[in-house]
Amino acid sequence: MKIKTFKVEQWMNDYENDAIYNLGETCIDSMTLGELIELSGQEPEKYLTALKDKRITYGHIYGSPELLDGISGLYKNIVPAQIIPTHGAIGANHQVIISMIEPKDNMVSVMPTYQQHYSIPESIGAEVRALQLKPENNFIPDLDLLRSLVDKNTKMITINNPNNPTGSLIPEDVMKEIAEIAKSVDAYVLSDEVYRGISEDGSYMPSITDIYEKGISVGSMSKIFSLAGLRMGWIVSKSMEVIDACRNRRDYDTISCGQLDDLFASLALANKEKIFERNSKILLKNREILDEWVQETPEVSYVRPVAGTTALVYYDKDMPSYDLCIKLIKEKGVLFTPGSCFEMEGCVRIGYAFDSKTLRTGLDKFTELLREI
Repeated sequence: MKIKTFKVEQWMNDYENDAIYNLGETCIDSMTLGELIELSGQEPEKYLTALKDKRITYGHIYGSPELLDGISGLYKNIVPAQIIPTHGAIGANHQVIISMIEPKDNMVSVMPTYQQHYSIPESIGAEVRALQLKPENNFIPDLDLLRSLVDKNTKMITINNPNNPTGSLIPEDVMKEIAEIAKSVDAYVLSDEVYRGISEDGSYMPSITDIYEKGISVGSMSKIFSLAGLRMGWIVSKSMEVIDACRNRRDYDTISCGQLDDLFASLALANKEKIFERNSKILLKNREILDEWVQETPEVSYVRPVAGTTALVYYDKDMPSYDLCIKLIKEKGVLFTPGSCFEMEGCVRIGYAFDSKTLRTGLDKFTELLREI
């Protein structure tokens, strides 16, 4: 099987360690293990000492009861039997696509999005039809275009909500229409929801599993929980056809997730409101810093992100995004992600959920570079 180079991951592998100002990072400012334990109301030293006698076996193959209960609490009307723990959301997306898609199928994927959603099915031999998101629509899917892309052989529609890289959020009424379009051709809807959970007004963010019986949600501890190092993700669906197919595949590529990953993820999920309170403050403050910078910098423009941790920022220079980002990292020490990693040009992805000082300094250095070109 041949598969295309994963552009965004290769870019991060090549240049992230060179960054002085890392605005390529997409996780909210990561927590230390001590912070997580203290946040849960326990003393880190006592907690960690008590772990020394824990036997590191495979543990619960399908996830501990504590983990499954914690994930269930992120959704409405989801029970543990409808959850499959995975090695991060990247493992979840991969498992769903290779379990459900065959060469005879076609699928529709929003663009831009995480490359898994189109490159994995292409490598299988399936036809991928792009549902291009446009700034004039605030990067919300065009429903008429979606209707024109599906047919009787459409097996799946994939969305990324909130969207990476644009920071857009599909309204619930549009999600319901997407579900109706999928239902008309008996297709699944895979919704990559790794940025779901912290809304601007603190309200519950609907999941595709709340709306559609053949909806599949993918989530993880990485982005909004600030715990990417746990490598814990999950698949959630009310469709037992999906759950059974993914569990069968999981025996070949996962078996179980790590015991310590499960333990610390369970601890975080049990204290999710405290983590969300911490992270909401970071997001809202930094989103305001980003917006102020865009408004005062005539060389750039964007559709203001309303969710997630990333923004797609357009620049007014006649330079390929890859070349611009190379110049930026080498001359200013600032890491962005080229728009070309998302099959787009004239723009860069900015991750704005790290510390505020790094964000402001990195943005100012980008302004310097734009004015020097």
